[in-house]
Amino acid sequence: MGSTSTAQGQGPAGLGAAAGGLRPHRLFSIPEGVKHLDGLELARVTEAFRAWASRPRRSDVRVSRKRLWLIYMLLRFTGAKLGEVLGLDDSRDFDLDQGLVRFCTGTRRDNAAREVQLPEALVRELSQVLDDPAFAAWRGRLFRMDPGHVRRKFYERAAECGLPKDCLNPNALRRSRAIELLREDVPLKVVQSILGHSTTDLTAAYLNFSEQDVKRIARHFLEAEKRKTSARNSFFGKITRVTAGDIQSLVELTTLSGRRVFSMVTNNSVAVLGLVEGAFASAVVKAPWVGLCAGDEPPATCAENLFQGQVETVNQGGISVEVIVRLPDGLRVCSIISAASARDLGLAQGDRVWVMFKSLSVILNVD
Repeated sequence: MGSTSTAQGQGPAGLGAAAGGLRPHRLFSIPEGVKHLDGLELARVTEAFRAWASRPRRSDVRVSRKRLWLIYMLLRFTGAKLGEVLGLDDSRDFDLDQGLVRFCTGTRRDNAAREVQLPEALVRELSQVLDDPAFAAWRGRLFRMDPGHVRRKFYERAAECGLPKDCLNPNALRRSRAIELLREDVPLKVVQSILGHSTTDLTAAYLNFSEQDVKRIARHFLEAEKRKTSARNSFFGKITRVTAGDIQSLVELTTLSGRRVFSMVTNNSVAVLGLVEGAFASAVVKAPWVGLCAGDEPPATCAENLFQGQVETVNQGGISVEVIVRLPDGLRVCSIISAASARDLGLAQGDRVWVMFKSLSVILNVD
C-alpha cells in the first residue's frame, strides 16, 4: 500500500450554500404532468429488469426475457419510440463496431437514418446475444414483439419497484432520457437529434424555468469570472437514508451514477433544511479536506467516503500541491496537500489513487 496524505485538520460539521458550485442545468423544473423517472429510479428499474431477465432456467423463457431486456435497454438509452425499437432489424440496423444503432425515418431502408450512440455495456450485450446460437432463429427479427406484451412487462416491473405504471411506459422512458441528457448539459439541439424530434420546441417542452431560475442562471454567468471558491468538489444526488443519533445524523446521498456519499450533520440542521429521504441535494467537500493514498489496495482509514480514481493533473506549488483525480463515473475530485506529502506520494498523471474524506467534512446543500 502506498503512503497516505490525510487532510490537515477537519472542518466542523455544517450546512449552507457553498460559494459557487451552481449548476444551471440542474435548475430547470419539469412541467406538471410530464411523467418521467429520475436517475435513481431509472437505476432501480434497470436492476429489476436485469434480475427478471436472468432468473429463468428454461432456454425458451430465457431467450424471450433477454429480448425484452434488450428492448428496454434500447428504449432506456436511445429515447426512441417503441415502434422504432420493435421495427429494428438486428441484421442490418446496428453497427456494433462503431457502437451505433440506426433508426430509419421512413418505410424504405435507404431513407436517411437517425444514428444514436449506444453505451459500451449495451454494445457488449448485443454482441453476446447476436453470437449466441440460442438466438439464431430470431436473427433479423430479434425485437419483433407485440407492443401490448412489452407494455405489460414494463408495468409489472413498475409495480415491482413501487412505481406508478404511467411512469414506466415507453413514452415515459423517452421523456426520462431527454431530461437526463439535458441535466447533463447536452445541448438542446443534440437532444432533439437523438430523440428524432422535428423541432427543438418539442424537446424544450420537457423543461420549465421559473422567473427565479432565470435570474439565478443569469447571475451565475455574470459573476462566474469573478467568483472564486475553495469548495471544489460537489456530488449531486438524492438522499437515500438518514440515520438519526442523539445529537447528529448520518445522511447518505446517492449520486445519479450510484455513488454513495456520507455527511454528518446536526439533528437541528436535518429538521431545518428538510433533509429527508427522496430529497435532492448536493454534497460539497473542500479540497484541503480530501486525503489521498497511492496504490491499488484500499487504505485502512476511518474516513466514511473512499473512492478510487486516476490522477489527471498534478499542479506543483512551493508550499502545497493541487491534485485532480478523475473517478470512473467522470467526476473530478480536487485535493490540496502539502508539498512534502506530494513528494512522499510521488503521484504522476495516470497513477491509480484513492481519495478519502470524513463525513464531518461534507457540507450539504438542498436543491
